Amino acid sequence: MIRISLDVMGGDFGPEIVIPGAAKALERHPDITFLLFGLQAECEPYLAKHPKLRERSVFHDCELAVGMDEKPSAALRRGRYVSTMWRSIEAVKLGEADVVVSAGNTGALMAMSKFCLRTLAHIERPAIAGIWPTLKGESIVLDIGATIGADAHQLMDFALMGGAMARALFEAQRPTVGLLNVGVEEVKGQEEVKEAGRLIREANLPTISYHGFVEGDDIGKGTVDVVVTEGFTGNIALKTAEGTARQIAELLREAMSRTWLSKLGYLLAKGAFDRLREKMDPRKVNGGVFLGLNGIVIKSHGGTDAEGFAAAIDVGYDMARNGLTEKIVEDLETYHARRQPPAGPEAA
Repeated sequence: MIRISLDVMGGDFGPEIVIPGAAKALERHPDITFLLFGLQAECEPYLAKHPKLRERSVFHDCELAVGMDEKPSAALRRGRYVSTMWRSIEAVKLGEADVVVSAGNTGALMAMSKFCLRTLAHIERPAIAGIWPTLKGESIVLDIGATIGADAHQLMDFALMGGAMARALFEAQRPTVGLLNVGVEEVKGQEEVKEAGRLIREANLPTISYHGFVEGDDIGKGTVDVVVTEGFTGNIALKTAEGTARQIAELLREAMSRTWLSKLGYLLAKGAFDRLREKMDPRKVNGGVFLGLNGIVIKSHGGTDAEGFAAAIDVGYDMARNGLTEKIVEDLETYHARRQPPAGPEAA
């Protein structure tokens, strides 16, 4: 059984979306059991519509829910120990759940996760990893918003954690890793990025294959399995890609409805357009993964629908089933053991 803890009140719509999304995920993964943390009076009408979910869940009534616009410090001060967000995270800390999924306030979720779960040994800052649709399938991009600015050693940590996630998600034995840069030449880019490239190359780890620098267009091409960058650049890349996808969809819709001939062409090519829409649908890859914590935390888009929230649960399910945290710990220990100088007479 995979035990998944849900912040039922998180997101723009709370239980209206979270509970049907959990029901959809349960249909796909019958081996899930849920721990639901919410305000019972608000959740009960939605739970009544999903008896199978109720049967496979334990509901915990909480005192309050964290607002989507609350500052992280205020949310932590007000909601520590009593909010639906905190208690759903705490279930992972206590070993009652394997993963927590929330569509709530990103800053508050990261603050509470760091405070409650703490970071892994050797990790200075956690990262948010996103799953990116590409021409070759999917890739992982991190960080997409947790850490603004990162030095070479932190980028090295991101590479290790992203590689471990690729092994857990894609079941790749030695995923390829690239550093996002302004060019592929070794002389280009900021010093931190060039130094990170040197660290990854010289580490020569058996769990990742360093590709080198990649550019922005390489993300969509699927040039590598894992794209590493710091949070400022990663978040801009993410929002740009989401906006471009919506723009293309709107332009296609407008073009296909302009004349009767274009409408006929749309009907003839409807299958192809449906496949394109499905490929570009952000709900299919919803679910950012907080990496570097003592537990698995999945962040769903706040404005997602039930299908999108189910997709976030799918990500959490795969991460828990394939031992994401254990893989990260193993890779970090291997890397830092290699960095240690030899002890004893041999060191002389």
